[in-house]
Amino acid sequence: MPGTPAVVLFQLLIFLVGCGLSRNVNFHNVMPPMSPTPFPKSFKCFTCNNALDNYECNRWAEDKWCPQNTEYCLTVHRFTSRGRSESVSKRCVSKEECHSVGCHHIRKFGYMECVSCCEGTICNIEVPTNHTNAVFMVKQQQRLPSSASIRMQNLIWITTALPVLLLV
Repeated sequence: MPGTPAVVLFQLLIFLVGCGLSRNVNFHNVMPPMSPTPFPKSFKCFTCNNALDNYECNRWAEDKWCPQNTEYCLTVHRFTSRGRSESVSKRCVSKEECHSVGCHHIRKFGYMECVSCCEGTICNIEVPTNHTNAVFMVKQQQRLPSSASIRMQNLIWITTALPVLLLV
């Protein structure tokens, strides 16, 4: 019978187990794999050297994996005092190469240079233009509940719901 307490309890159990398993999926960062990764924690950056502007850099950027000794994407944007791009360079770098983030006026050549570093696949799509976005951006690690804690939460739900179902 569809309305018996045993059937209702079984359906509740399936629902609670499904809720616990789906909690580990972050649907906002799900990306289909582009190609097999060459090593764990592999990533890609837009890469170019002295492109005319950001559009030209990203348009012709090579689609290749960063070397294993790198962990960030670096962007160097040089532009005039009126904001016109002079050059854009992007590449994969180690943490040590991210020490010069920020904007600097290069008086000798009469241009501004803004440098940013970021962590993550193709995170360097934009160019830095001022002190607000010429920064070192690192992803925050999101701590997900362990499977043991999810099972414990499900057990608590089941033991709480069981007496209520038996009264029905």
